[in-house]
Amino acid sequence: MSVEPVTPNFLRDWPLPGAGAGKYERGQVLVVGGAARTPGAAMLSALAALRVGAGRLTLAVGRSIAHEVAVAVPESGVEPLDEDQDGHIAVGAIEGIEDSAESADAVLVGPGLDAPDGTRDLVAGLANAVGPRTTVVLDAFALGVAIDVRDRLAPLRGRLVMTPNSGEAERLLERDGSGDDVADAMVIAQRFGAVVALGDAIATPNGRGWLKGTGSGGLGTSGSGDVLSGAVTGLLARGAEPAQAVAWASYVHAAAGDRLAVQVGPLGYLASELVTEIPRVLVELGA
Repeated sequence: MSVEPVTPNFLRDWPLPGAGAGKYERGQVLVVGGAARTPGAAMLSALAALRVGAGRLTLAVGRSIAHEVAVAVPESGVEPLDEDQDGHIAVGAIEGIEDSAESADAVLVGPGLDAPDGTRDLVAGLANAVGPRTTVVLDAFALGVAIDVRDRLAPLRGRLVMTPNSGEAERLLERDGSGDDVADAMVIAQRFGAVVALGDAIATPNGRGWLKGTGSGGLGTSGSGDVLSGAVTGLLARGAEPAQAVAWASYVHAAAGDRLAVQVGPLGYLASELVTEIPRVLVELGA
């Protein structure tokens, strides 16, 4: 398998779809996450989707925090998810967001979810809930349960993206990581029919692979992965194909970290600051 570096020139030769004039033309995003104890993760993903140019945003979060999230992210519509008595997203919660899922161009599930039963039920129901051309991104806790409902995800092959960290990758692999992120990402990609971003590696089910060539250690901070998954989802909503969305978002996310490493320091910048750098990086790339 040949692996190509993701560089600015590489991306300029693979230009993103033009942004439409109206919010619906720029794509509809649904972010499903945000349990009562962890709403910030879903909010970071949602804002990143808007920062890459998505047009219309809906956040599906726990019912007990839905009002607060609506105030904190006034750019978003909010759908309340049913919760259990402990504030976790409940089994059956997907029934309350089926209309939003069906109309969305891209759906992200995972940021801020924190319990296996409700999350597993959400992930298992995705293929039936989303529209026939909707692309789906799984991140965070949703990746931890995906192997349990692999058969239920099969209808999403070819329009699925996964953004695991090393621990989540081991769950998807059902073994320890090999130390070769490209090889491990390729196994996951072929197993699920997904484009996979793992560390610096990107892999597709048909055997293509890339390595992003930028990014500092400061990206290893709370919420950084939520920003990445949100950026991927926003580009998908704009009409990018899965591999293109992942390549662009991975580079933009890392380049935003490089900018902040200079402005703030190599460590100590915040994921929320990555969000604000995204449009500047896109301008530099001519997007």
